[in-house]
Amino acid sequence: MLTIFETIEQCAFKIDHAIKTEDLGYSDTENSSGEDQLKLDVKSDYIIEEAFKNVSLVKSLVSEEKEGELLLHDDGKYTICYDPLDGSSLADVNLSVGSIFGIYEGELKAENLVASAYVVYGPRIELMRAVKGERPKHYRAQNGFFNLVSNEVELSEKGKLNAPGGTQQNWCDYHKTFVDDLFAEGYRLRYSGGMVPDLHQILLKGGGIFSYPGTSDKPHGKLRQLFEVIPFAFMYEQAGGQAVDHKGRRLMELVPEHPHDTSPCFFGSNYEIEKLKEAYGVGK
Repeated sequence: MLTIFETIEQCAFKIDHAIKTEDLGYSDTENSSGEDQLKLDVKSDYIIEEAFKNVSLVKSLVSEEKEGELLLHDDGKYTICYDPLDGSSLADVNLSVGSIFGIYEGELKAENLVASAYVVYGPRIELMRAVKGERPKHYRAQNGFFNLVSNEVELSEKGKLNAPGGTQQNWCDYHKTFVDDLFAEGYRLRYSGGMVPDLHQILLKGGGIFSYPGTSDKPHGKLRQLFEVIPFAFMYEQAGGQAVDHKGRRLMELVPEHPHDTSPCFFGSNYEIEKLKEAYGVGK
C-alpha cells in the first residue's frame, strides 16, 4: 500500500507542473460520459497511467477519462479508480482543483475500498490519505516531498460551512428548505465548484456539509460513485463524519453496476447529516 501512496505523490508533482505550464484548452475528444475533455484531463490521466504501469501491486486502473478497465498486472492485488483532475475547468481561472483516488481490493463496490486519497492543487499542494481503522492523514508538499501536517484529521460533531452543489433552480423544495435553514442558523457558504477543495475545506475547518443532490435535470446525481463519491465517503467516515445518499443510506454500501454510475451524495459532520435526513424524511 505504501508503494501506491508514494506513486500518487509522484503523480501529484507532475500534475501540478502540468497545471502550471501546459495548455488549458479543450482537446478534440470526449470522455466516456460524453463530456468534452480538457487537455489537462488527458495529460493528468496519462501521467497516472504511466506511473502505475510500474507498480506490480496494481492489477488494473479505472479512470473517469476511460470507458472501461485497463489491465496492468494479472497478479496485482488492487484496482485504482481515479478522477485524474476533478474540477479541471476551474484551472483557467486559477482556482484550486484536485485528483481523487479509490483503492479497491476485489469487486468494485464500496465495501471493498481499502484506502483512499486525494490531492489539492492550489497555492500549495496538499494530500490527504486514509486507510481503514485510522483517521485521515494530512500532508503538504515542500521541497519536492510531502511532509506530515496532521496525523489525525477529525471532524467536529457540528460545523459551520455549507457547500451546496447543483443548479438551484433544479433542486426539489425540501432540499432548498434544508440549505436555507442552515444559512438561517449562521452557516457560511463555501462553494467553489470544485469537489476536492470544498470537501478539503470542510475537513480542515471544523466541519459542515457538502451536498450534491439529485436534481430535476440529473435525478441520479452528477458525481461518479467509483472515482468521487466512494473515496470521499470513506475519507469522511474515517474522520468521524457521515456520508449518505438521498435515502439516508451509507454511501459506503454502494454497489455500482457500471464504472461511471453516479449518485446523489451528502458528506458532513454528524449534526448536518442528521439534519439532512430529517429534511428528507429518511434514515430513521
